[in-house]
Amino acid sequence: MRRRDFITMVGGTTVAWPLLARAGEPSTSRLVGVLVNLAAGDTSGQTRVAAFRQALQQLGWIDGSKLRIDVRWASDSGLAQKDAAELVAQAPAVILAATTPLVTALQHATRSVPIVFVNVIDPVGSGMVASLARPGGNITGFIVFEYALAAKWLQLLKEIAPNVTRTAVLRDPAVASGIGQFAAIQTVNALDMELTAIDVRDADQIARDVASFAQVPNGGLIVTANLFGAVHPDVIVAAAERHKLPAVYSAPYYVAAGGLISYAHDVLEDYRRAEGYVDRILNGAKPADLPVQAPTKYELAINLKAAKTIGLNPPASLLGRVDDVIE
Repeated sequence: MRRRDFITMVGGTTVAWPLLARAGEPSTSRLVGVLVNLAAGDTSGQTRVAAFRQALQQLGWIDGSKLRIDVRWASDSGLAQKDAAELVAQAPAVILAATTPLVTALQHATRSVPIVFVNVIDPVGSGMVASLARPGGNITGFIVFEYALAAKWLQLLKEIAPNVTRTAVLRDPAVASGIGQFAAIQTVNALDMELTAIDVRDADQIARDVASFAQVPNGGLIVTANLFGAVHPDVIVAAAERHKLPAVYSAPYYVAAGGLISYAHDVLEDYRRAEGYVDRILNGAKPADLPVQAPTKYELAINLKAAKTIGLNPPASLLGRVDDVIE
């Protein structure tokens, strides 16, 4: 008989009743929070969370058994602080969070709950970690890319549209990564391209600024990673298409929405790799001891319909390197 079983007498017979529900005892189920920067109905977001769940399950962490996963969809950046505070209030064992604004909101809400990030560009510049090798706090994770990737975007634009001599760079100036991406493009501009920054704030402002830029010929776009574009890629793609501007995008969802070409890391890979860090933290590891990791795989995607719409004929040398072609 277990020491903590309840012993009573029924009709002169000793009976042991297991205490199945003991008030005040902690549940054996661990809570993992997930904070995603997309709407609940977004199919790409659902796919990413499903990949994370599946990867955890393969390690023995089954949702509803040893583990509970609470997914919060935070597509409205204005509510990020509220979503983060509500999630932290549940005292999760670890939180998986996507994008810089959501991780920053969590950072304001807690300095103790372990956080594993994905889809973050510059965690050092954003003040999330002390260094990539030694994060030093309660946050670690997987970066989107290193700034040197900006050179590839500029090269791709010139390769697919050789006549381009002017490039508008759409960036979010409110975050360090938005400024950093534009600075990196300026640094690697060995093509003597005329560069113009367009700040991404809202749909009307983007439409006006892109229209103004397009008044002078031989223009093209580079769309850096930004939260508005992640939630509303169609807005930016429509602006480029309306003015027949060749555009290189920082994520494949733009190409799926009708954009021309993208060169980016495999987002699903990050969600799958994140389960490894979540598993280690659930087993006692500390984020401070887990180095921030860079992507191991980049993919080139092209939309041939979009190319035809703006009168471009991508060279065979480029098509031969493409990982994903949309006809």
